[in-house]
Amino acid sequence: MSGERYVVVGLRRSGVAACEALARCRPGAEVLAVDRSPDPDVTRLQALGIEYVTGRDDVNPAGATALVKSPGVPGDAPPVRAARAAGVPVWSEVELAYRLMDDPRIVGITGTNGKTTATELTGAMLRAGGLNVEVAGNVGRALCELPGRVARDAWIVCELSSFQLEDIDRFRARVGVVLNVTPDHLDRHGSMEAYLGAKLRLLENQAPEDTAVLNGDDLLLRAAELPGAGRRVWFDRSESGRIDWQHAVIRGEHNLENALAAAAASEAVGVPAAAADAALRSFHAPPHRLELVAERAGVAFVDDSKATNPEATIKALTAFRHGLRLILGGSLKGGSFGPLADAVAAGPVSGVHLIGQAAEVIAAELDRAGVAYQRDGDLPTAVAAAAAHARAGDTVLLSPACASFDQFRDYEHRGEEFQRLAGEVSVGGG
Repeated sequence: MSGERYVVVGLRRSGVAACEALARCRPGAEVLAVDRSPDPDVTRLQALGIEYVTGRDDVNPAGATALVKSPGVPGDAPPVRAARAAGVPVWSEVELAYRLMDDPRIVGITGTNGKTTATELTGAMLRAGGLNVEVAGNVGRALCELPGRVARDAWIVCELSSFQLEDIDRFRARVGVVLNVTPDHLDRHGSMEAYLGAKLRLLENQAPEDTAVLNGDDLLLRAAELPGAGRRVWFDRSESGRIDWQHAVIRGEHNLENALAAAAASEAVGVPAAAADAALRSFHAPPHRLELVAERAGVAFVDDSKATNPEATIKALTAFRHGLRLILGGSLKGGSFGPLADAVAAGPVSGVHLIGQAAEVIAAELDRAGVAYQRDGDLPTAVAAAAAHARAGDTVLLSPACASFDQFRDYEHRGEEFQRLAGEVSVGGG
């Protein structure tokens, strides 16, 4: 592949994996890696002899075969704008991965909420059906880690964010799953229309023999003009009898939707219903998703730090019946907290504890809905206050409805801190 030249922008997990995939699958290509951070981890790039530029991103991509953009790199970043102005194709990391594989068999899963759970559950169902399965994408292992390493007969279950989908071109999902679309990442996409459009790009390259699995309870999806030629398969929560939901470990309306979507995707691939149900009965959600992390003096502490938008928290409330001490707040990323305030007013919540940058915005909506709350400022204070008010049978729930970047590295860091605090705090004022 001599003569090819790629510029890879963003040197975290996806970007480094893209560089390694190019070195592995296009050994004759020239690769330039770029990151505006002054100190990204370039150890793996050095081992491969890949040229890199750090601390700035004013590179000129003119003449490149493509610019490969990591998910965290916005479309208005200088090298991306320069590439478009020069007529250089801009690909997401998943687009590059797709092109480096030979017509891979992909189950692509997107949605505002539930992606990781649905992706892991679909992978478990396909394995229970005896298939060779790889799970990758936004779920933890970059898709670019697979080219040159994955078996031809493997099914790849791939979690896909709007950031990854906004710059695909040929990427095709044999089975494409759209779980839901609710306001999120509006600070980046600018509007719900643009955000929805990015999500639905998952379906645009589907052929008639492919399948689009869609949530019929999502009114936005029902009204959307869907791209692609794939066969449409709709599911909704009234169809819980189609799966062995009664014996599932995961709970809540949102996880019912995830299970129905995973079962529909598995059926489209050819997995028998009995195998899918067996996987569902033994499946536990990934960390930081309604995860019971401690029980102290009869009080449960549940980590739902992955609830980074209001809709995720609204769904989380359906998993509880009473006695909920709810911790809300974090960094803002667009969207309204009005529906959340209404759900809190009508739900099982007995106390609300506000933290972080979004506290005042959430407080205004809680005031409108007539919900009492207290401003605790940070997570340690909120956990201590919630635990002090809790009694046996109650639950202290971290389901922030916000991103984490005001006080934490990411939602995982926030969840880990909650778990540590839950193990140390005094309950009931004792």
